[in-house]
Amino acid sequence: MSRITTPAPEIAHADRDTIKGPIQRTVFSVLFAISFSHLLNDTMQSLIPSTYPLLKKSLNLNFSQLGLVTFCFQLTASLLQPFVGMYTDKRPKPFSLAAGMCFTLVGLILLSRAGEFVVVLVAVALVGIGSAVFHPEASRLAWMASGGRRGMAQSVFQLGGNAGSSLGPLLAAELIAPYANGQSRIAWFALFALLAIAVLVRTGVWYRHNLNKRRAKELIPQPALAPGLSPTRVVIALSILLVLIFSKYFYLASMSSYYTFFLMDKFHLSVGASQMFLFLFLFAIAAGTLIGGHAGDRFGRKYVIWFSILGVTPFTLLLPYANLFWTAVLSFCIGVILASAFSAILVYAQELVPGKIGLISGLFFGLAFGMGGIGAAVLGRLADKTSIQYVFHLCSFLPLLGLLTGFLPSLKPAPRHG
Repeated sequence: MSRITTPAPEIAHADRDTIKGPIQRTVFSVLFAISFSHLLNDTMQSLIPSTYPLLKKSLNLNFSQLGLVTFCFQLTASLLQPFVGMYTDKRPKPFSLAAGMCFTLVGLILLSRAGEFVVVLVAVALVGIGSAVFHPEASRLAWMASGGRRGMAQSVFQLGGNAGSSLGPLLAAELIAPYANGQSRIAWFALFALLAIAVLVRTGVWYRHNLNKRRAKELIPQPALAPGLSPTRVVIALSILLVLIFSKYFYLASMSSYYTFFLMDKFHLSVGASQMFLFLFLFAIAAGTLIGGHAGDRFGRKYVIWFSILGVTPFTLLLPYANLFWTAVLSFCIGVILASAFSAILVYAQELVPGKIGLISGLFFGLAFGMGGIGAAVLGRLADKTSIQYVFHLCSFLPLLGLLTGFLPSLKPAPRHG
């Protein structure tokens, strides 16, 4: 790389805005690129729970083993993500996103050939490594390209992921479940990984060209904590946010991993029909993500967190008692309301510790994956010992933890420059 000369005053001023508030103008081309990559990434990841009925039958797995599959995938991602974020805070790697997607590519090919339970675990672990690299760095790119509209940028990024999560079960129902050799057809989805690699190489070029803004950080003091908050208050606030992530993703684990089994057990639906209901729920999550990011920028992230975590409680409490029609309606409402929280929670946490975007992103994405994995394993074990119906009754009370939002401090608006 050529030597970087001293920037002109107007460029230095633009860099100052980028460091203090990412960049002055929202770079939608970058946001859409990483959102599309997120769609491809999460489409491939959502194939894992979508193939559970197939794997359960072909490999004679029980619910506990299915829970361990999710646990292995999500724990791999959750353990690595904070370390990836912490490392790239100090040493940005523009093309790490494309490199991480290669792990997902290999994992999908291996999963399509897995004939033993252990091989399935290795395959999903490789997909988990791909996630661990992707999410912290892509979240940093969203922050850099936001132009100060952080909630909107994060929600656009998340929208791609949630849309991909909803597409995965739909594609699995159409392209994998109906076929006797359905497991081998997973390999076709490796084409998604190749497309994502091509897109992420392009975003890596933009990232590399903006590394001078990272160097400008040495000349401009970066606040360690949000203005007006002591370290103790920041730690307490982060702890509360982590508990809320636990509540959200433990409940989502029950839906994403076992919702199809709940519907098949209670209403005697076919695998294909239950996958359509899962698609509806995951589509609602995609819609709620976009709404939550915009609302957080406009009305304040704390209010969005209040509404999302606690406001979903009446719907979760009613879900186990509803008929098939109202189950669809309630699950859609749950998806929209609950999904609006993550963008608000993540950006709120980033604003608490503005100097550690990668670390905070990795920590919260990692915890989200970890809670999903632990939740799937615990709930799978509980379902084997009791029933799927009991699991859904128990999980319906988790959103009550949203009451802790009342202890979060109100953040002062970040100063704008320019």
